[in-house]
Amino acid sequence: MIALSLAEIAAVTGGQTHDIPDTSVQVTGPVVRDSREVVPGTLFVAFVGERVDGHDFAAQVVEAGAVAVLASRPVGVPAIVVDDVQEALGALARHVVERLGATLVALTGSAGKTSTKDLIAQVLGGKAPTVFTPGSLNNEIGLPLTALSATEETKFLVLEMGARGIGHIRYLAGLTPPRVGLVLNVGSAHIGEFGGREQIAQAKGELVESLPPAAEGGAAILNADDPLVRAMASRTKAKVILFGESAEADVRAENVRLTDSGQPAFRLHTPSGASDVTMRLYGEHHVSNALAAAAVAHELGMSATEIATALSGAGTLSRWRMEVTERPDGVTIVNDAYNANPESVRAALRALVAMGKGRRTWAVLGKMAELGDEALAEHDAVGRLAVRLNVSKLVAVGGIEASWLQLGAYNEGSWGEESVHVSDAQAAIDLLRKQLRPGDVVLVKASRSVGLERVAQALAGAGTEGEVAAR
Repeated sequence: MIALSLAEIAAVTGGQTHDIPDTSVQVTGPVVRDSREVVPGTLFVAFVGERVDGHDFAAQVVEAGAVAVLASRPVGVPAIVVDDVQEALGALARHVVERLGATLVALTGSAGKTSTKDLIAQVLGGKAPTVFTPGSLNNEIGLPLTALSATEETKFLVLEMGARGIGHIRYLAGLTPPRVGLVLNVGSAHIGEFGGREQIAQAKGELVESLPPAAEGGAAILNADDPLVRAMASRTKAKVILFGESAEADVRAENVRLTDSGQPAFRLHTPSGASDVTMRLYGEHHVSNALAAAAVAHELGMSATEIATALSGAGTLSRWRMEVTERPDGVTIVNDAYNANPESVRAALRALVAMGKGRRTWAVLGKMAELGDEALAEHDAVGRLAVRLNVSKLVAVGGIEASWLQLGAYNEGSWGEESVHVSDAQAAIDLLRKQLRPGDVVLVKASRSVGLERVAQALAGAGTEGEVAAR
């Protein structure tokens, strides 16, 4: 974080100083909520969780070098006491962002947010110092913590914004007001909480409503291939830039194809020129993500050649998202187990088939959470798609949702042992260890709550069965 005195932090957050002999002392280190991340100069934020109360670590973090604790009650060590720690953290983030003067890019969407954020960060990072959301820390706590990690040298701040209801993105955009806003897509993720795609579109569109007018540099980057996203153009005063494979897109892809290893290649077209891209990532769905990143980068002054070079060199920054491990015996493990929704599972299955040309393919799938009344139909449809794509083996892992996956495959024409339903991750590990053959390609994907990363880690040789099962 940029250096701030404790007096300034207290003023910004509306807090009272306690046990601070000198309020001119500055926070020169990071702002953290995890006591294990404390280093000299840190401001420690004490949240009260379901199992852990950060206030209990106050003495420990100060001893480790924290300058003070942002707390909701006095803790017997230097502290700034506020009424609401989360609101205070947000106010501090807003204050720092306004002081920085960095260009703030925000993005949202139902699928692909983290992969696209990682691409944007790598493309812009080649141009100037860039800070971006680590992993998927895209909520009311993770977003301000990311913003507060920026320094005076930061030129681009790339923030992923998630939402579980109407008003969430409006709130996040108020904490860290973006100049460039990107909406990727409107899909089925969290449809059970929102109630329908129209409600999801309403929530995602709050991002473009928060942007400054075009005359003040505001830019809305919208997916030309998604009608619900494209319609958001009417909800913003910012300049609208369309990306996609549509001929009407300002930034578009032509001659899209997959290499023999399943990596996308295409001709990137921008308003200022064109250049060829061959990505290191796997799956055709990354073309849309790359175009979104390219549209952002072009708006921020990069040429088509610069963008294409950066996209061709970009890798995976966030774990368990199409992580590919090649075993010595030729088995390929694709760990995409961080999360799942119908759109991302369909994309991952197509990527599996592309990677597995001439090889035996396995889809190890589990529950897609938060689909509400759509859950049965969506799981059934994914099971059917696995058969239509000619995936060699489907292993459905877990409870009733997994049984729907297997039933969909069965009803589509799966026979014999082409599809199987197992109870949990360990059962899947046991099955695969017995049946995998050299050269097989295995995709592992489910919602985060299922914990199927254990399957991928075990198959990739991350540890013994006991170690994996204990994680």
